[in-house]
Amino acid sequence: MSHDGVGPRAVTRSVAFLTAGALAVPLLSGCGSADEAGKPLARQDIAPAGRAQVAEGGTLRWAVDAVPETFNTFQSDADAATTRVAQAVLPSMYRLDATGRPQRDADYLESAKVVDTEPKQVVLYKLNQQAVWSDGREIGAADFAAQWRALAGKDSAYWTARNAGYERIEKVERGANDLEVRVTFKRTYADWRSLFSPLYPKDVMGTPDAFNDAARRKLKVTAGPFVLKKVDRKKAQVRLTRNTRWWGRPAKLSEIVLTAVPRNERATALAAGKIDLAEIDPAAAQRVAGAAKGTAGPLAGPGSGRTAAKELRSWALAHGSDEEEAEDEVDARAELRKAVAKWEGQQKALRDFEVRRSLEPAYTQLALNGADGPLADERVRRAVARALDRKELAKIVLKPLGLPAEPVGSHLALAGQDAYADNSGALGGQDTTEAQALLADAGWVPGGPVKKQEKGEEAAGSEGKKAGGKKEGDSDDDSGDDSADGDGTYVVGADDKGEDARRSDGGGRQLAQDGKQYQQVRQGGAPGAYAPKGTAAPAGAPAKALAKDGKALSLRFVLPSGPGSEPLAAVADRITRMLAKVGIGTDITKVSDESYFKDHIASGQYDLALYSWPGSAFPATDARPIYAKPVPAADGSLSVEQNYTRVGTDQVDQLFEQAVSTLDEGEKRSLIRKADSRIWAAAGSIPLYQRPQLTAVRKTVVNAGAFGFQTPVYEDMGFLKKGAEKGAKASASPSEK
Repeated sequence: MSHDGVGPRAVTRSVAFLTAGALAVPLLSGCGSADEAGKPLARQDIAPAGRAQVAEGGTLRWAVDAVPETFNTFQSDADAATTRVAQAVLPSMYRLDATGRPQRDADYLESAKVVDTEPKQVVLYKLNQQAVWSDGREIGAADFAAQWRALAGKDSAYWTARNAGYERIEKVERGANDLEVRVTFKRTYADWRSLFSPLYPKDVMGTPDAFNDAARRKLKVTAGPFVLKKVDRKKAQVRLTRNTRWWGRPAKLSEIVLTAVPRNERATALAAGKIDLAEIDPAAAQRVAGAAKGTAGPLAGPGSGRTAAKELRSWALAHGSDEEEAEDEVDARAELRKAVAKWEGQQKALRDFEVRRSLEPAYTQLALNGADGPLADERVRRAVARALDRKELAKIVLKPLGLPAEPVGSHLALAGQDAYADNSGALGGQDTTEAQALLADAGWVPGGPVKKQEKGEEAAGSEGKKAGGKKEGDSDDDSGDDSADGDGTYVVGADDKGEDARRSDGGGRQLAQDGKQYQQVRQGGAPGAYAPKGTAAPAGAPAKALAKDGKALSLRFVLPSGPGSEPLAAVADRITRMLAKVGIGTDITKVSDESYFKDHIASGQYDLALYSWPGSAFPATDARPIYAKPVPAADGSLSVEQNYTRVGTDQVDQLFEQAVSTLDEGEKRSLIRKADSRIWAAAGSIPLYQRPQLTAVRKTVVNAGAFGFQTPVYEDMGFLKKGAEKGAKASASPSEK
């Protein structure tokens, strides 16, 4: 889980009243058709080229967020770079295709199938006879067995972050020969294809000490098209070189160098020729795309905000009679000229790059903390959801990037994946009237009364919040308005207006006027600011603030503040306005990226939050801990697993267990979709949009870029031969051979 998104299965899918079962859920029947999955909303963008068009050799310099703290993907501090290395150097029995579906990797696996179901499920793996570790030893049953024992969860000496699926295995043994591995399950496991991907050698998995430490800083034994050659933490680089023992199609590149570059420095690093490929934020994408078109000149760089008036003033100061001031201004103008020249040079260098764009296999959601406060009431959560125009929110982020601006219709799969279906109808679309009715039914009424809160007393949301969508640090303009108290907290009903003035026009519309037919304009007001009594409020105007039991309805909206968080801030701002239309106030609090998850999301110190979950080809396994019903722990605390909204139901838990326990693909798909409908109905989280995937790539690099769902094919990446053209039919992936 992350507000930036994390590669699928890079970490544990990693980075809850009226019950959902009591609600009418119209999409629970007839949701077994595979046709509903559709196609991915956006195709991958990797400049495909056949291997014949790819030059031999070369070094691809690839930006990552950080040098991995561990190369063991099953440890808690594994990250996206850990996954990147594992994909290039370790075996995986299955990899994802362009639609996010698992496909057998023929470089390692000749076949894998369920050979028995009674009395127990047995899967028989037949390995590629050429598959060997980099030390020359054959990949075999001993490696499978060591990984099962390490991840089964029986031995706490193994510091594992996840063991989903492995705990259902009863035994792993050699088959009829060294190339066969038989895995017997004690309980039926539908997602058996998720196991042993990646597969580590027994040297890493064989003992707790080896598991905990052997693969943290190095990987001595590997079995992919590349090997881990060197980790240079001073230079923040990881060097992968060709595996001379690789039996598959030889890697085109001589080496891949993963270099840690902060996201806000990547455009500069690209221009300086330090990297060839980097995921970038929308601002950097605009700059790179503008350079290619010649449209991002000096006006987009240093001094771009200088108006003619500012320039004239600067010239006047530089040529004025105050010698000291003139000298300072002359120096400042010289520095600006240098900055502009540097910018122009960078823009010229960036013409060698292009932006490849797709949709990341991850989605951004609005999380609603249902542990306590107003959002513990399902009616309030549903009201929040019904106030949102998800299509509009998707457009804010995706339309400027030229990507399909479609809201995500499932918590458990993305468009194109087998389990996908749009189940949002279980909750319903944007409907202001319905949202207001739900709030009224929950006891939240316009206009108060609200008790004046003592210092330190909490408002209706967590941690004593302000109503009206104010951001932390905003100043309050009194201008004679007594609707705010001395500490800036808006107090509903403390505006000296009678209860008779708080009414609608009989049709449910809020009135623009309260009080007398023509109210005298107060000091600081504007002529014409007050309409005659009975005038309906303009469409989209904020509704009256709501209150219950003497407290205003205001929700704490927590956001990250680091580089690249601007799109989330824009979405949050629009959500705040949407909620204001139904009378829900918000208090936006921005926190550092470092504390956002640990101190707020995981600890439950928020009412509303925006963060992303990666998609998964195995939702019955990977999504279960995200939506599992919280249960009391032995120490009296609440055990939430990864359900940071604290919203869950017994029915959802049962549907996940049923889905993971059937080998009928159609039945599993139907159960996953039913679970998703129940999750929608509980309104603990609202999927908004699939995240954009923007990658700046040197124009000569092929078979790399915005990969979408698909696992990268590292051996086919490289630089285009001189005279060759991109777009030639790419070679078949390992699973298609």
